[in-house]
Amino acid sequence: MKTDELIGMARDVATLRGLAPELVCAICEQESGWNPWAVRYEPAFFERYISPLADSKAVTVTEASSRAFSWGLMQVMGQVAREQGFAGSMLAELCEPSVGLDVGCGVFARKLAVAKGDVERALQLWNGGGDKEYSAQVMARTEKYK
Repeated sequence: MKTDELIGMARDVATLRGLAPELVCAICEQESGWNPWAVRYEPAFFERYISPLADSKAVTVTEASSRAFSWGLMQVMGQVAREQGFAGSMLAELCEPSVGLDVGCGVFARKLAVAKGDVERALQLWNGGGDKEYSAQVMARTEKYK
């Protein structure tokens, strides 16, 4: 799928979820560079959030490991997707643009609600607060998608 098609899809899903399309597009660019197959393992996330699950054998080793990856255009964490009700049999399904965008927009909408509409705070929540420049970086990208 070409980048312009992915942008169109991101705009459509954002609109359906009540989000600013330019913001969702900026998140996609920041997170994956518009690569729907982008994945990233987060070892610190695994240790902090997933290890107890894996140790309890509540999920398979593959599922536990997959929950510590961020997936697709919006780089949705596998664990977050599961917490938000994603029921796909494999978390790799989040690399399917329509699936990943729908789940990612749903998660971001919840972050925005928690932040009481403060977009910059919601972006910090989305990023886990690890990069203090993250909000500014994403916001700077929104102009090209207006």
